[in-house]
Amino acid sequence: MTAIRDRATATVATTCPYCGVGCGVDVTPSAAGEPRIAGTLSHPANFGRLCVKGSALGETVSLDGRLLHPMIHGQRATWNQAVGFIADGLQRTINRYGPDSVALYLSGQLLTEDYYIANKFAKGFLGTGHVDTNSRLCMASSVAGHRRAFGSDTVPQTYEDLDTADLIVLVGSNAAWCHPILYQRMQKALETRGTRIVNIDPRRTATSEGADLQLSVRPGMDSVLFSHLLVEIANRGAANGAYLATHTEGFDAAIARAREIAPDLATTAARTGLDPADIATFVHLFITTQRTVTCYSQGVNQSAQGTDKVNAILNCHLATGRIGKPGCGPLSLTGQPNAMGGREVGGLANMLAAHMGYSPAEIDRVRRFWNAPRMATGEGLKAVQMFDATASGRIKALWVMHTNPAVTLPRADAMRRALAKLDLFVVSEALTQTDTTLAGAHVLLPASAWGEKDGTVTNSERRISRQRAFLPPPGECKPDWKHVALVARRMGFTGFDYAGPADIWREHAALTAFENNGARDFDLGAMADVTDTAYATMQPFLWPWRAGEPAPRERFFADGGFFTPNRRGRLIAIADPALATTVDDRYPLVLNTGRVRDHWHTMTRTGKSARLARHVAEPYVQVNPNDATRFGLVDGGLARIDSPHGSATLRVAIDIGLPSGMAFAPFHWSDATGGLVRVDSVVEGTTDPVSGQPEAKATPVAITPIRIASEGFIVTRQRLTLPSWLQHVRIRVPEGEAITFGSHHDPERLFGLLANLLGARSNRRHLADPAEGRYRSVTFAAVPAIAPAIEQPGVTEQPGERLETALFIAPTRELNALDWIAEALALPSLDAGMRKALLAGRAPAGGQNAGPVICSCFGVREATIRDAITAGASDVDAVGACLKAGTNCGSCRPEIARLIRANASTPIAAE
Repeated sequence: MTAIRDRATATVATTCPYCGVGCGVDVTPSAAGEPRIAGTLSHPANFGRLCVKGSALGETVSLDGRLLHPMIHGQRATWNQAVGFIADGLQRTINRYGPDSVALYLSGQLLTEDYYIANKFAKGFLGTGHVDTNSRLCMASSVAGHRRAFGSDTVPQTYEDLDTADLIVLVGSNAAWCHPILYQRMQKALETRGTRIVNIDPRRTATSEGADLQLSVRPGMDSVLFSHLLVEIANRGAANGAYLATHTEGFDAAIARAREIAPDLATTAARTGLDPADIATFVHLFITTQRTVTCYSQGVNQSAQGTDKVNAILNCHLATGRIGKPGCGPLSLTGQPNAMGGREVGGLANMLAAHMGYSPAEIDRVRRFWNAPRMATGEGLKAVQMFDATASGRIKALWVMHTNPAVTLPRADAMRRALAKLDLFVVSEALTQTDTTLAGAHVLLPASAWGEKDGTVTNSERRISRQRAFLPPPGECKPDWKHVALVARRMGFTGFDYAGPADIWREHAALTAFENNGARDFDLGAMADVTDTAYATMQPFLWPWRAGEPAPRERFFADGGFFTPNRRGRLIAIADPALATTVDDRYPLVLNTGRVRDHWHTMTRTGKSARLARHVAEPYVQVNPNDATRFGLVDGGLARIDSPHGSATLRVAIDIGLPSGMAFAPFHWSDATGGLVRVDSVVEGTTDPVSGQPEAKATPVAITPIRIASEGFIVTRQRLTLPSWLQHVRIRVPEGEAITFGSHHDPERLFGLLANLLGARSNRRHLADPAEGRYRSVTFAAVPAIAPAIEQPGVTEQPGERLETALFIAPTRELNALDWIAEALALPSLDAGMRKALLAGRAPAGGQNAGPVICSCFGVREATIRDAITAGASDVDAVGACLKAGTNCGSCRPEIARLIRANASTPIAAE
């Protein structure tokens, strides 16, 4: 690993840069190696616990792959040249085409201060409303649902409600993998208080393992289920008449529509695909349990009907008055670390800063506060619309900051082609090679990464925390807010002379309180005058915190006080949902996309950790056994997924937990981490008509088995460029990477095509067995002689050789060899016996493939866990006592429980 820059010596309290839980992280830098990572015991989001991704953060801060200086058209440039190029390009574009020809695409990875400056620059000074964020892809439907029901984007609940709830309903949320710290909090409530958990998800996931009731609802039919719940709330007299009369409106219209959608149990069962008895159990639990929290996430939001799904859930909580009280209310689980912070400062195209919209009064208020010369006067284009406008030529200049839209947007191939049409394409990024930086960017600006950034983030419960730097920015990297400020000043704009993030914070906080007087939910007036010292030492707190109030407000709406014009919450008459998609003979399956446990977004950070790479080492497509038979698919084989928009070639994983008619694939892999594996090139991305959030859970696809004549792997110290036609996956290993691949070429032919990638012929040794179809090539490099620690006359250490690359090709996969050869890459020197063993593909100690890593915290593999179960470990805690697996972050406990069930003669309760 590249040497770590050592700035601080004392422990620094900062915040995790992954999901919206917003865990506190204590980092102790080290000059000798990776910084030490631990959870912050006092942080209210996690109380010292970290998931495996957070625990591995120290493995991701190396300088390999970093963008260290500005570049123009692929050539190194000075900051002065780059800033001038951007400023001139933006001004030229605006002069020729108007401000609506310019757009910014931002990210939940930005800090709030970065977000604020970008929005001020674009919406107040360039005059374009086309500022959106990748958060549009994860939580825009939740925002839209909140605004329809509450009049504001307000999260009513806090994480403490998970500790006191008697019923937790999870909807479209694989929390065990995607929000593991909150999931462990739920499991603790189950174990200590008897809290019941209902999981509503078309798939049986790791989260299903810890649920009392699994409702595998038909895709798109969530709102039918909650419409039926609303009907039964009314039928059984469970509605809170006093709350409805005093604090809400719209109940009659909402219940009338619900009766049209789900008039009775039989209709609901037929539409949702659920067992009537299970529906009845869920309804009984909800109606009879006062302390109920409903947590919903991407399975709800990432839908063409996402906003209606959100409002169907909110309707049930408003109807019962179960909102804003301890242990009861709706809670949106956000996907990104600062998605909410971006929402607070206008990061979405349909919002201005400080939770203001685009009414004439709000536009004028923000204009006056900013002294803005060219204020945007209407909502801008949302993410998918923005890139469609880029394709059509309406958007001429685009600035992308800290996100990878060439991978993550639906119809990703078309979106990538759109980027090539831009007159000005700027990317602020920490890494040199992402799919987006390589998509024709004219200017690359080197950005500070996590560990080097200083500012604030807001988590899913409205808690603002400090993200603090513990490393100096390398090379010429600068924080993102400074990128924008430099360009703004070069364009002659005033109001961008900030000494640091504390200056930006004070301005942001002051705007939230400006002409507010309690009319808006978001108010940081108590923090508007903090000193630099107070900002530096700021402790996590919930908003709002209004000037003059002794403490922040914990919850909203228990006693009404909504932010609609008449201060009443609204129950919404949702549209009658259609099925998520319609399949036909050409595209007979529905593709659902999502995440895996140990990776994050497009792996630009987690992909640096060899530990995180070993849980799910390559992308896959899950199918039900019936569909595998129907389409001729083999577990572990390759299959191509096709839609009208693109294709991807993935490993097949047969999973009984997936319903017939559905395929599931994770979206993390890109051209930077593989070949032919970009799943979002397949996704159609129909958008919700209210939120603009694209559908990522229901694309009609075809699936076709791929004939494989050869499979193999490469282990290498240096990154290799592979042919574009080769399906392959890159896996981080200590001191290099492993690449697995499959091909229709026969082994001899494929070996001939790939062997020359491995370096100088003089250092290569080959082995060929045409009869078995096995071909191998191993490259070594000399290691300089090292003087012995204790000098002895006439004794010197002989120079050895170390492994540089290894190529193995055979008719079937040789995974036994892959693991130990990857480990050999980290050895400083190899003796003659080891070199022969490498070429022979036989580990000296008879090593074997132990399967994937199940517990990444302690590196415990599947085979080891199976052995412990066979030896008598009969529950998850027993496995933990034996192997430590599952005793740290707890993310792997559902998988251990599943292995126990698969190996035991009688089922046991999941932990």
